[in-house]
Amino acid sequence: MALNANDRSIAGFTMAGHALVHWFETSIPILLVVWLAEFDVSLLVLGLVLAPSYGLFGFGALPAGVLVDRFGAKRLVLLCLAGMSGAFLLIAGAGYLESIYAIAVGLLLWGLAASVYHPAGLALISTGVEDRGTVFAWHGMAGNAGIALGPFAAATLLIVLEWQHVAAILAAPGALAVLYGLSADFEATAAVEDDADAGPDEALSLPELVANTKVLFASTFALVFAIVTFEGLYYRGMLTYLPEILHGLPAMDALALSEGLRGIEPADYIYVGLLVVGMAGQYVGGKLTDRLPPARGMAAIFAVLAVLAVAFVPVTGMGLAAIVALCGVFGFFLFAIQPFYQNAVAVYTPADTRGLSYGYTYFGEFGLGAASIALGGFVLDVSLGWFFAMIATFALVGLALSTALDAGLDRFADSDPTPSATDD
Repeated sequence: MALNANDRSIAGFTMAGHALVHWFETSIPILLVVWLAEFDVSLLVLGLVLAPSYGLFGFGALPAGVLVDRFGAKRLVLLCLAGMSGAFLLIAGAGYLESIYAIAVGLLLWGLAASVYHPAGLALISTGVEDRGTVFAWHGMAGNAGIALGPFAAATLLIVLEWQHVAAILAAPGALAVLYGLSADFEATAAVEDDADAGPDEALSLPELVANTKVLFASTFALVFAIVTFEGLYYRGMLTYLPEILHGLPAMDALALSEGLRGIEPADYIYVGLLVVGMAGQYVGGKLTDRLPPARGMAAIFAVLAVLAVAFVPVTGMGLAAIVALCGVFGFFLFAIQPFYQNAVAVYTPADTRGLSYGYTYFGEFGLGAASIALGGFVLDVSLGWFFAMIATFALVGLALSTALDAGLDRFADSDPTPSATDD
């Protein structure tokens, strides 16, 4: 079924936003390498500068979700795009000031602005789009494109330009997206027009926030939140440490590059390839949300992810071809699960708290999920096998929770637990 005009407009707007959030997010570590040499500071200091911005990216999603329900998703997405671009311009200016503190301020502003996107963009899709599964699929693919293109663009530009100029150029697509968004015309609540309370609230008091939170966590959403948190622990732990793990494998010697390509690691190409394959996973997962209940889809993919985590240790000794194949399969399923939990939030929450719901969702995904970075670093120092055992455990817990949801706990939901597309 072809998307209607409103669905297409929302899809274009949110795809641009999703791609750019991850475009900025993944270009920062490339700049970090330059800053380490530029400012004569330790990696610890730069880590302390960077960590709060990524923390805000996750933990800021909750207050951002509250603001979405009050002011509307489109307005918040536009502020997000403008804020991220402005932050990178500030970072560029910090280079001329030769101030690491100004960079820290710019990074904090980026994290604050970026935290708005996921609750706002996903709330907009969930309330405005009729063919939700297809748009979730394209939306996820756009995010993966940003994840892959951000570091590629930053690294390529740094070959010929100073990092200050690179930061300013990276800000340009965000500014263009703001102009595009201002001209975009769509109905933000077209998919829930029968719900009189679906639009932004005129006012949101603290008691109302507490009351809405209690309603959400007294419903099936509490189980969905737990599922998303364990998915976040798996996701962040694997994507944080997989590049380092790949770099250390003897099989990577088969991809040794010439000395003229300094700074380019063969393992990085496998990692970027994994992210590109993830685009296919996003698309297939999104299309399947029209055919499978979200709990059943999540349970199946968690089972696959658990097996893949366990398989990593023996496969690393099987040679380059086996490693590349495993990474490709892993990238597909890691991102295929995302449309299912995004759809689960839309299915199990009322429309008038959708922004708050996605705020909690990404609080769990990127905020609580970041705990696996600390846990992973500690466990990886002990044993590679124990690290993948920990990652597999996260998937098994997600499988158990998803199975429980599919087995009947959805009877407490306020909405029909079957995917919306089945009602068309």
